[in-house]
Amino acid sequence: MTGWLDLSVPVVTGMPVYPGDPEVTVAPALRAPTDGVNVLRLHLGSQSGTHVDAPYHVDDAWPRLDELPLDRFAGRAVVADVRGLPARAPITPGLLAPALSRLRLQPGAVLLLATGWSAYWGTAEYLAHPWLTPEAAEAVVEAGVRTVAIDALSVDPLPQPGDPHPDFVLPAHRVLCGAGGVIAENLTGLERLVDARDVEVFLFPLRLPGADGAPVRAVARVG
Repeated sequence: MTGWLDLSVPVVTGMPVYPGDPEVTVAPALRAPTDGVNVLRLHLGSQSGTHVDAPYHVDDAWPRLDELPLDRFAGRAVVADVRGLPARAPITPGLLAPALSRLRLQPGAVLLLATGWSAYWGTAEYLAHPWLTPEAAEAVVEAGVRTVAIDALSVDPLPQPGDPHPDFVLPAHRVLCGAGGVIAENLTGLERLVDARDVEVFLFPLRLPGADGAPVRAVARVG
């Protein structure tokens, strides 16, 4: 397989968002027959759809989106194939070991976590995705990785009703972002890259000064 692959979800009215985030609305603002041009009106949050998180997303003292170097948003990719996990299963250091061994030989590489959970996009099951343990996040940082992307809602688990520890602490986010890293979420179709060789990934966000994150058009170039 060679060529370009789109790893982004479509931005449409009513698309899934993280619980509590702004809902997405896409509607015509101007129309060519009456206004001479077609222009869309967009209402969405910085974390809508396929997006990146800057460290500022979880800590006011950490770098904002426009303070990060551009090389955080592109690079050679290594895929961690963690498909087949049950709902809400942890992604542990042991599951990442094969990918981490390759990452240590590729400074600046992007780690792609292929959970297969994008198959549930738009369903209730999408909220029950696998998640990265803090220990796994620490192993990722120790391997020299500063960009992690996942085909799920978040690298952290969604708090559940009745959770005895409901504090919104996002431990994996804090480990990765605390190292100056970037997290990309809501990618789709990463299973297409599991057996691919020579993969580059591009995750460039909108240029939003002072932002916590922004939507991206995530794409891969294979071969």
